[in-house]
Amino acid sequence: MGLPQEKPLTTMSLSQGLHQKLLQKLSPQQIQLMKLLQVPTAILEERIKEEMEENPALELSEDTHEDEFANDIADEFDESADDFESEGSEEEYDNIDISEYVSEGDDDIAEYKLRDDNYPEADEGKVSPHKTETSFHEHLLEQLGLMRMEDRELRIAEQVVGSIDDDGYLRRETAAIVDDLAFRQNVDCTEEEVEKMILLIQKFDPPGVAARNLQECLLIQLKRLKLAGKKVDKAIEAIEEYFDEFTKKHYEKIQRGLGIDDDGLKDVINQIIKLNPKPRGNHSDTNKGETYVVPDFFIYNNAGKLELTLNSRNAPDLRISEGYRDMLKEYDRGSKKDKRQKEAVLFIKQKIDAAKWFIDAIKQRQHTLSSVMQTILDYQHEFFLTGDETSLRPMILKDIAERTHLDISTVSRVANSKFVQTEFGTYRLKFFFSESLSTDSGEEVSTREVKKILSNLIEAESKRKPLSDERLTELLQEKGYNIARRTVAKYREQLNIPVARLRKEL
Repeated sequence: MGLPQEKPLTTMSLSQGLHQKLLQKLSPQQIQLMKLLQVPTAILEERIKEEMEENPALELSEDTHEDEFANDIADEFDESADDFESEGSEEEYDNIDISEYVSEGDDDIAEYKLRDDNYPEADEGKVSPHKTETSFHEHLLEQLGLMRMEDRELRIAEQVVGSIDDDGYLRRETAAIVDDLAFRQNVDCTEEEVEKMILLIQKFDPPGVAARNLQECLLIQLKRLKLAGKKVDKAIEAIEEYFDEFTKKHYEKIQRGLGIDDDGLKDVINQIIKLNPKPRGNHSDTNKGETYVVPDFFIYNNAGKLELTLNSRNAPDLRISEGYRDMLKEYDRGSKKDKRQKEAVLFIKQKIDAAKWFIDAIKQRQHTLSSVMQTILDYQHEFFLTGDETSLRPMILKDIAERTHLDISTVSRVANSKFVQTEFGTYRLKFFFSESLSTDSGEEVSTREVKKILSNLIEAESKRKPLSDERLTELLQEKGYNIARRTVAKYREQLNIPVARLRKEL
């Protein structure tokens, strides 16, 4: 037998080479522009203030503050020049070109107007009124502060209040609240003590607060009405014994169980439906941006001609700081230019470039918003004239992107968080986008039109005998819309309309 031959060892060699690739990358400026584009008008003012705080070369064009601001910048120039360190080379310092920054013509400096002509200049000095409110939890803590209790009980009650959800319900388990008090508050208590505080807080306003579920919420309100002298015994019995039947509107079972006639059943149902299923009531947290809608666009009907205006009330006039430009001019006139001054000038140029870019980004934002909204206006011209939802045309993001020569993602950013005010109300831009549906004649109509007709049919139905999905499908088909029953059910759910049995009334 011969010995097996050894296999030769293979080695991997390392080599260098040149390769060409095409890559698509967004610059930091483009990313910031995309973020700025999707900022709604309500938040734009805050974004501009943040930029002004970070970049002193960007300022408001207010003549009253120019001299003071320029002096402050000059002081900053003198102080920062000692501490400023640059990694630039000597050649970079010797070849500083500031000709484009010290031009005598102010027209070369990028400026823009963001003031809306709809708001008079005289109103600029006035302070807009603020909507100040007491939050829901603060309202509960105020009532808690009126109670006489020991420090230990107060800490337990405050923990319970803090565990209440924003809608007024207490969904946290009692045992979990006990654990929170033990580990976070160093308060050793029992579930009985927590339950005692829960029952106390359930007596607070608004009625039904701290309920664990809808059934308990309704019972709390009914029992409070009973204490006030109202005759609600049958309503309490209906919620305690026949709550499932009530939610499913099986009124016959409730009537038999309570032993009452038709009039008695109507009284019970009327007492219950007047209760508030959301114990939070009308309380809302202060300064929540989503509570207030600031229109980004205004559309006016001027004798049949639609006019579009971009709302720019919250965006002040911005410009490059006069103080920064004056310092560059002084540097350009001077004969002695040491390294310290050159380093400071490079810093100033960087800030001015950033300010110019931000101003240009704001202008680009305005142009993009106006272009997209004008295209939507042209596409849905009939709706903006009449306000009739059935006149809306099928429109998707691609339709607007093709007409504006913008990317679909850019159109989506504009449509997601922007509002337009018309004479018929204020609408989110997403409202005007919808898919298409074919009719018997082959014409494509907006699904928004079908939903509006569906809503009108349900609104006009007899509540004693509501229309089923099958019947709604037949009625829509009679009007010429090719639609299936499951599609009708889907549209009904999107409109937050319950099934026929739950729409039934006595």
